[in-house]
Amino acid sequence: MKTKICLLYILLFAVVISAKAEVKLPKIFSSNMVLQQGIEIPVWGWATPGEEISVLFNGVSSETMTNEDGKWKVALPAQKYGGPYTLTIKGKNTISFSNVMVGEVWVCSGQSNMEWPLAQVKNADEEVAAANYPNIRLFTVPRRVAQFPEDDMESGEWMECTPQTAHNFSAVGYFFGKALKEDLNVPIGLIHSSWGGTVAETWTSPQTIQNDPDFREPMIELQQMNVEEYRKNKEAQIKKILGGEIPTEDEGMQDGKPVWSDPELNDTDWSKIIAPGLWEDQGYIDIDGIGWYRKELDLTEDQTQTNLNLHLGKIDDSDITFLNGIEIGKTENQYDKERVYTIDKKYLNPGKNMIVVRVNDTGGGGGIWGDPEDQYVAIGQEKIDISGDWKFKISKAVMQDIDLGPNSYPTLLFNGMINPIVPFGIKGVIWYQGESNASRAKQYQRVFPNLINDWRAQWNQGDFPFLFVQLANYMKPVQKPTDSEWAELREAQTKTLELPNTGMASAIDIGEADDIHPRNKQDVGKRLALNAFKVAYNKDVVYTGPTFESVEFKDGKAYITFSETGSGLAVKDKYGYVKAFSIAGADRQFHWAKAEIINKNTVVVYSYAVTDPVAVRFGWSDNPDDLNLYNLELLPANPFRTDDWSGITK
Repeated sequence: MKTKICLLYILLFAVVISAKAEVKLPKIFSSNMVLQQGIEIPVWGWATPGEEISVLFNGVSSETMTNEDGKWKVALPAQKYGGPYTLTIKGKNTISFSNVMVGEVWVCSGQSNMEWPLAQVKNADEEVAAANYPNIRLFTVPRRVAQFPEDDMESGEWMECTPQTAHNFSAVGYFFGKALKEDLNVPIGLIHSSWGGTVAETWTSPQTIQNDPDFREPMIELQQMNVEEYRKNKEAQIKKILGGEIPTEDEGMQDGKPVWSDPELNDTDWSKIIAPGLWEDQGYIDIDGIGWYRKELDLTEDQTQTNLNLHLGKIDDSDITFLNGIEIGKTENQYDKERVYTIDKKYLNPGKNMIVVRVNDTGGGGGIWGDPEDQYVAIGQEKIDISGDWKFKISKAVMQDIDLGPNSYPTLLFNGMINPIVPFGIKGVIWYQGESNASRAKQYQRVFPNLINDWRAQWNQGDFPFLFVQLANYMKPVQKPTDSEWAELREAQTKTLELPNTGMASAIDIGEADDIHPRNKQDVGKRLALNAFKVAYNKDVVYTGPTFESVEFKDGKAYITFSETGSGLAVKDKYGYVKAFSIAGADRQFHWAKAEIINKNTVVVYSYAVTDPVAVRFGWSDNPDDLNLYNLELLPANPFRTDDWSGITK
């Protein structure tokens, strides 16, 4: 018996040793990949401690030995553009990656506007059908939240760019890579690692966050926590919020029928909720899934004699809306679109009518949201306000946020989605993020440059190019000059250009007032590429729009001098008037101003309401939709202010 047990242990030990002997590389290495031209190429992985490893690429071999932890790393000599090649790694086993190119590798990261897929851009069908570029290679890092830095990803592989592979790839990344390919005519590798709705600090490493006064303590809490215990506590909290077990199926739907839309349903045990307003902000913390809203609408006999329009505001993410049990409209996966549904008068009753809205929230905030003034019933010229108290009940709770979410603590996405690709050789980074930090724009002046310096330190490739997109114009245009969180975030982005080898692509003229995800990703990619041509490839190009340089106040007017004017300043206005300027005196009260181009790089700004101006602002709002100052190369002027007065995000 003892002999059999010993033999069993020996066999198990042999299996373990055999498994460890297998040379392994991180998922970022696969066939079809692009390796960065012109630098030593890092290749690394794992094997048995003390195992000899050789790496062969393009006729050159590099040898090393694994350390006591079973890790190994080599640096291949710098290569010129070319391919396809085979990368072969030999230890006690052999791994070969084929169809490997040497070219330009860029990381594409940020939040939802970087994540936005090619299949949902302007002219999507045409763009997808044309996305056939075998020498553009695509890699998508899977979403992952991690308590500590991960060495590898769960999955992932490089793929040639085809309509099928580009369909769900980052649109901004694709258009950027396409512009590089068409100009440079070299292989292009794009590593897409983004997550919608995320803050910058979650993408920053523990080494940097530990020195940040605002985030150090949360990071320490993360590192010391028991994640399984955290999950159990969150589950208990959600059960308490819901007053019982967590529903896993939509109780409001039975056999495909919306039983909770019944106007006679007994909803006395339902809770009250304020609409508009996300349900997370009203006690339903970390709950995704399906919630039902109910509200009575009392109509007179006269009011039922005409069709009416139901204005619900915005709904995150999808809705099916009913009146008196009849479905009158639905919208899928458009969390920032105003819901306006026309109701035929034949469905209206004198007296009580029941509005019911089934909301499906797939992640992040959920519910009916927006401005109260946008929530009403329109009957001709009459408006009936329906904001305020509604009845509410969760019918299905999705458990995805029981675990740590991407913004629960700083460092989570660096740990799970950036560290696994470091130090893969890259040319640089393109970044589209900032919306989720807008309410803390003053802090972003520190957080964003820290992130850039952090990534450069992690890759240890020097000050590689880091190019980013300035926030697009978004939300309702204002009637009077006012403070703006988004304007302050744009200012923080502009200040970040003080770092070496950075570039900023403006999107200030291609946003959409009612959509935080503008569909024109083509121009975003092209403008990022212009920055790359200048910053990364030293081409003599006009790569950015007019940029504030100085101001002189004299004779009741402000004279603004711009740099980056290219062939000269231009205005998109048939009368030649420059818009989007405001001006203030010592009272700090801003007034809309008149402005005119007076030479190649100067604009004069004035207002009869301000006789002695001391400050000028340009494009200083969430949505400066009338901004029309460009250079002759048709790149828009960068929003700015000349004052340093405290903003609203301090």
